[in-house]
Amino acid sequence: MKIAFAASEVVPFAKTGGLADVSGALPVELEKLGHDVKVFMPKYYSVDEHKFNLEYQSWANTMPIRVAGIVHEVQLYKGYLPNSKVEIYFIDCPYFFHRHNLYTNDHDEDQRFICFSKSVIEAIQRLLWSPDIIHCNDWQTGLIPLYIKDNYSWDKMFENTATVFTVHNIGYQGKFPQKTLFNAEIREDLFYHGGRIEQDGLVNFLKTGLSFADLINTVSETYAKELMTPEYSAGMHHLLKYREKDFYGIINGVDYEVWNPETDKLIPYNYSKEGLSGKEKNKEELLKKFSMPYQKDIPLIGIISRLAIQKGFDLIQASLGELMHFNAQWIVLGSGEQKYENMFQALHEQIPHNVGVYIGYNNDLAHLIEAGADIFLMPSHYEPCGLNQIYSLKYGTVPVVRKTGGLADTVQDWNEYNTYGMDTGNGFSFVEYKPAALVNAVQRALGDYHNKPIWKKIQLNGMHQDYSWEHSARQYEELYKKAKLKR
Repeated sequence: MKIAFAASEVVPFAKTGGLADVSGALPVELEKLGHDVKVFMPKYYSVDEHKFNLEYQSWANTMPIRVAGIVHEVQLYKGYLPNSKVEIYFIDCPYFFHRHNLYTNDHDEDQRFICFSKSVIEAIQRLLWSPDIIHCNDWQTGLIPLYIKDNYSWDKMFENTATVFTVHNIGYQGKFPQKTLFNAEIREDLFYHGGRIEQDGLVNFLKTGLSFADLINTVSETYAKELMTPEYSAGMHHLLKYREKDFYGIINGVDYEVWNPETDKLIPYNYSKEGLSGKEKNKEELLKKFSMPYQKDIPLIGIISRLAIQKGFDLIQASLGELMHFNAQWIVLGSGEQKYENMFQALHEQIPHNVGVYIGYNNDLAHLIEAGADIFLMPSHYEPCGLNQIYSLKYGTVPVVRKTGGLADTVQDWNEYNTYGMDTGNGFSFVEYKPAALVNAVQRALGDYHNKPIWKKIQLNGMHQDYSWEHSARQYEELYKKAKLKR
């Protein structure tokens, strides 16, 4: 199949979250399965064309893209995803994309991604390449399925092109005032009749993608079920219920060439499920970095996260008294809401031998925490997929999570599964979003940590699991085939 993959961020060129990881990995796996894949993303100010050997595509000429009644000159650059033959095309419009952040609160945020959506289609036209699938991701590409069915329906090149729309986080929807209809050249009847693009009197880019794509999916099976409910859907549950037969959940994969304790170049001691001694040495190195004392039988709990309510830090805050009474050490890496940054900084100052904190982003340290921690804590309020709990499984770092979204799909509670004689538990989880439930889950993990045969069994159960992109890519391959049948 010919697959066009449109995303607002792609590793290693630009990243704010998990979408970039998916966009950098899934197309490569699809190419390995024999598909012709081309990726499209904006050429942000931060994308260094010399560093990534990007080539200006003079054959495409200047693409005239009309947004809000003004024609903008858009150029095309080409590069390749690392270690692959997958072409990635960069939409270059300095007026919209040469800003200091990928996403902004600027008055023309709608126009930026109207320009991107139109430019993806116009670039495909100039490539003379008729895709079987256009795979759109999150609200920034939500207009593309509508454009293919309406504004560009005259072009025979797209008469057999199906669209797939993936929701990575339904909390971000791209809502704009009614004047966006004019800016985007969208027919007013689509706004006023049927509500396919309208939500609360606003033009909703994510709802547009959900309404007009041939098939839709999200990034885990449990999150797909949760999105059918008012609590998790951010107002989209009625639409998703209506499209239930076209809605799927596919868990994200991870790149085991990057996240693998046997080959990880960012940790001082490699190790495997056949020999875990290197893990304890990494723990010593990690504690040394934070000037914390190493004690063999004191468990180390790691946290790597955006410090926000979505990630469960309100639960941690409400449980601090009890959590800090446990005989354990903590290392936290992340940034986010000021109150949570301050909370961890204050803990470090009060008990520096028990709590280490790094506010910010540090990839090397993230790898060392995964390798050196005994337990990984991830008590999210909601989690579409989650990646760190999957990394933790591979590194023998036992996850403690809330049973939601992708966390529920990847972490099986040891006590729950052992009760049924399955002996397959790989972590600890809790259901109720309450401080007591979190404390109980951590307490159970700490209790089993001191039973070394059980703990090793839990570690090995996790390390044996395979969440590589190959499996997920095959599921997307089947999704594309189903989407084609709807055309």
